[in-house]
Amino acid sequence: MHEKRVARAYTLELMIALAVYTVLLMAAIRYGRPMEDGWLRTLVLVSPMIGFGLMIRTIVRHFARIDEYQRMRMLENLAIATAITGAVTFTYGFMETAGFPKLSMFYVWVVMCSSVAVVNLARRLLEK
Repeated sequence: MHEKRVARAYTLELMIALAVYTVLLMAAIRYGRPMEDGWLRTLVLVSPMIGFGLMIRTIVRHFARIDEYQRMRMLENLAIATAITGAVTFTYGFMETAGFPKLSMFYVWVVMCSSVAVVNLARRLLEK
């Protein structure tokens, strides 16, 4: 029962944070890009980070709520995913020196999230 309540609280908080991020991202793209350069434009363009900060807060709160076993498993998964992300991004860095196109730092986040998902899925499948 406790685990379900914790999972529901996490999901609700994360969805709210994602909604804030999405609204601010759409507003930043719509209104920030056409603005003249300056500190106000910079503030508008980085405003989606407020939602990102809320996501970080949600994750920290979730880690505080879960038991030691779940925390250990999640941290192991994150460690493995971080190693995979490092390997992928370093490999591509070498490929850029070979002439491959330069990629935005945004791709690191995509690789990290994908790595976490793959590690979680693989460990669940291997446990069965």
